[in-house]
Amino acid sequence: MRYRNLLLFLTLAAVWGSAFMAIKAGVGGPDTPAYFFDAPVLFAAVRFDIAGAIMLVYAAWTTDRWLPGGRDDWVVVAVGAVLIIAGYHALLFVGQRGTTSAAAAVIVSLSPVLTTAFARAFLPDERLTIVGIVGMTLGLAGVIVLSRPDPANLVSSRFEALVFAAALCFALGSVLTRRLDSDLPTATMEAWSMLGGAVLMHVASVGLEESVVGMPGLRELAALAYLSIVSSAIGFLIYFDLLDRLGAIEINLVSYVAPIFAALAGFLFLAERIDGPTVAGFVIILVGFVLVKRRAMQSELRRHVADR
Repeated sequence: MRYRNLLLFLTLAAVWGSAFMAIKAGVGGPDTPAYFFDAPVLFAAVRFDIAGAIMLVYAAWTTDRWLPGGRDDWVVVAVGAVLIIAGYHALLFVGQRGTTSAAAAVIVSLSPVLTTAFARAFLPDERLTIVGIVGMTLGLAGVIVLSRPDPANLVSSRFEALVFAAALCFALGSVLTRRLDSDLPTATMEAWSMLGGAVLMHVASVGLEESVVGMPGLRELAALAYLSIVSSAIGFLIYFDLLDRLGAIEINLVSYVAPIFAALAGFLFLAERIDGPTVAGFVIILVGFVLVKRRAMQSELRRHVADR
């Protein structure tokens, strides 16, 4: 992995890891409902109304193709809108009403494993060695140690099931986007996928008869701004750029690193204590990541030594 890719990877992990807390701030929980508790899909839709508009302006400013052209372009946009934007986020926002951010992060961290399964079916060139599979397993184990979810609640709760369905949507969308043949600029694809996904979620919100009363508070507005601008507009631009550079399996390893930044954000902004199991989780995740990326790291090290 080149240094630029590593920096982008860590940035993406940071903005997506902290997004779990921002979502929770907007929807709250059964005991402490927030403004969007009864309208989580609407919350997700408004997020991408804003993010999609920002990205469309960016695409028009930076590319010579701000509008998808042929059938292949629109198919890629449709996959992104249905699976990566609408499917993943609607299910995640609803699911987080009844789960902690830690439990949601654990389930979403299954994305690399799910992506591997989908990649074997749709991308013949995408494979992992036995050592790579061991590394991915260690990464997942580290996230579980870090988050310490309640196994009984994780299995039985319908909210966790919704988050798992969200991870399925994301993994499948990642692989299909990689497989489809389109030269549509990343910014253009991201913008139209966001806008299309937002429309789908608005329709779903109406169908679910969601509603809100009054105006959101400062906390919910801050969460919406962060999710729209940082986690969505900036985060997905980085994601699609790395997806093209690294492939579907490697980029989804961000799911293993994101909970680290979620824990750090909790410590810095919510005064959450980083205890022994959290540190152990960090170490296990790091070992797993190194095993999966060992060849790329060795190649980068040899190139660095040769350049010197």
